[in-house]
Amino acid sequence: MQEFVQNWGYVAVFLGSLVEGESVIFMAGWLAREGYLSLPKIIITAFIGTLFADQSLFFIGHFYGNTILERFPKLKPKADRAFTLLKKHNVLFILSFRFIYGIRTLSPIVIGASGVGIKKFIYLNIIAALVWSLSSCLAAYYFAALLMDHFHLFSKIILGIIVVGGGLWYGIHKWKKQ
Repeated sequence: MQEFVQNWGYVAVFLGSLVEGESVIFMAGWLAREGYLSLPKIIITAFIGTLFADQSLFFIGHFYGNTILERFPKLKPKADRAFTLLKKHNVLFILSFRFIYGIRTLSPIVIGASGVGIKKFIYLNIIAALVWSLSSCLAAYYFAALLMDHFHLFSKIILGIIVVGGGLWYGIHKWKKQ
């Protein structure tokens, strides 16, 4: 199993970082904490993956964005949200769309279709990819460390929540029947 993780873990990180891959990054951070993967390699792989994906989607949006958005009307609400955020907070939106759930994959297409300059996007994309890969991978690693170092406390807290929640549910259910 360890050999499999070491051989394919970075491939999974790369593929996960191409899309909204925080769950893959979280798992990779945990595996790095356990010694199966290297945290610096995870960060570099995630950086390359997210940079490549968002730059590719930007170019697709730059050349075919309006056609794509017209062809898929279900994307319109999310695209409108992304266009609104882009108009209000141009640079800030480009730097932060990776952290906005639900519009991350569509945002570079919208940015490309909106006429943002190629050089401007490349520059901001590099900065944003670096911030995302560092923050996501480090957060995953240290959250996994916190969880593993204090697991005995978390398991007791979770058990307590289940017991109290179950008791409350049972009591409310009985009370409503009367």
